[in-house]
Amino acid sequence: MDRITLGLIFGLVFGVLDVLIMIPLKYENSRKKIEAMSGAFIERFMLGFLIPNVNLGINQTITGLLLGLGLSIPTAIITRAYAPIVGIGALGGLVLGFLSGIF
Repeated sequence: MDRITLGLIFGLVFGVLDVLIMIPLKYENSRKKIEAMSGAFIERFMLGFLIPNVNLGINQTITGLLLGLGLSIPTAIITRAYAPIVGIGALGGLVLGFLSGIF
């Protein structure tokens, strides 16, 4: 499987999983919920897309972790929800990095 297709699959799966995690959360109104879920989907989609397509010359699992952390920290700072955002980004980055090393 080529890297672009793998990235698209990883991005869609990671984005959908992140949105599913957010469903039970409470928001001020439905518009804020849609905005938060849309932003989360796009961020996680891009993370999933980039991990198999970036080659830093190191183990792909470490690349995934670095991208997961690096792309999650700005959102965590803005929302002040550090643990869930950075945690999911780091864990997802590790898993996707590991999987992209296999494929």
